[in-house]
Amino acid sequence: MNNNTVNVQGNGSEGGIVRPALVLFVLLSALTGLIYPMAVTGAAKAAFPAQAAGSLIVIDGTTVGSKLIGQNFSDPKHFWGRPSATAPQPYNASASGGSNQGPLNPALTDAVKARVEALRAADPDNTAPVPVDLVTASASGLDPDISPAAAQYQAARVARVRGMPLAQVQSLIDKNTQQPLLGFLGESRVNVLALNIALDAASGSFSPSTPR
Repeated sequence: MNNNTVNVQGNGSEGGIVRPALVLFVLLSALTGLIYPMAVTGAAKAAFPAQAAGSLIVIDGTTVGSKLIGQNFSDPKHFWGRPSATAPQPYNASASGGSNQGPLNPALTDAVKARVEALRAADPDNTAPVPVDLVTASASGLDPDISPAAAQYQAARVARVRGMPLAQVQSLIDKNTQQPLLGFLGESRVNVLALNIALDAASGSFSPSTPR
């Protein structure tokens, strides 16, 4: 008798645990999976509509890119960004990642040498040291920015190819240089896409369908 009583009470106790657990699961799923994301998204769209939409750059109704994701510029008349190790093509947002090659890996050494040679070939008269961010890929492979030094390194080449005054190109670099947040958080940087758009606009050669 005592054993049967204990078993019945045990089964009732288990049923009393399962029901609240299921209710809690459903409530938390709705809260964290629906209500919270919708509330955060709504607040972001209200306070920061451009950032919430992906910081897209739209010109004449055409989306030419995002300020947050780099593009593979290779034309000498444009500023080039950091190398990208994503596959199967550079700056593939669906395959974000670095090369995972260590500093002693011969493949990394060969890749850096090839990038230096490409930069030298594009501007043979430039004997300045090549900024490191122009020959090394970022961890994400999607960096949209380069250092002001990397932009200045390319200024003479861009000015020569476009037939623009060097001072004008350097002025565009200065105007598109973002300073560290609050003056000390992060590094000064130049958004490559924004700079190239400003460059094309200044020389009258911008085409929204072919930003590269």
